[in-house]
Amino acid sequence: MVETDKKRETIIEGAIKRFIHYGISKTTMNEIAEDLSVSKPSLYYYFPDKSSLVLGVIEKIFNDYFAHLEPGKATEIPLEQCMANYVEIRHRFFQKYYMLHLSSGSPDSSLNSDELKKHFMTMHAKNIQLHADLFQVAIDKNEIAPIDAYKTAELYLDSLAGITSLCILHGNKELFPSKKEMKNILERQLSLSSIFIKGLKNQ
Repeated sequence: MVETDKKRETIIEGAIKRFIHYGISKTTMNEIAEDLSVSKPSLYYYFPDKSSLVLGVIEKIFNDYFAHLEPGKATEIPLEQCMANYVEIRHRFFQKYYMLHLSSGSPDSSLNSDELKKHFMTMHAKNIQLHADLFQVAIDKNEIAPIDAYKTAELYLDSLAGITSLCILHGNKELFPSKKEMKNILERQLSLSSIFIKGLKNQ
């Protein structure tokens, strides 16, 4: 990795640490520069504004997420087990980056740029397609009945997201869900995933 790329990655990692603890909207570029002991001109050389830094952070997180899924290996195990593994990976990322999740409704302009919204949509579509591909492999192996793989993947992911939202909505109203609530989210998502996949199997 060239020096420029290393410096950029260091800034992104520093931003992630502060975002995790304080949220995106409550973090300034000056604070990130101070954390990393870099000059503001140096920081702005790599990221001309906060929006570009947020985009770099989101790209890093999504890239790590997709790398952990390892879709190539996923086709070698039964679909139900594969999806259970994915639910657990998704949950780990949700726990780690929960403060970023909270920032999604913020009026902070750095979170509402057209470029960032477009990137989120692209990554969401990639996640749906990844799951759709696994559904299609299961269809080809006669593991589940013939379905519209993409629409099914969309419904599946929306259902998992719905459980998360409902559990948080009916939680203890603290900033962070408790360990018990986090465990409840995971258990419910695993149960839903199991029921969902079993419902798709050939009778």
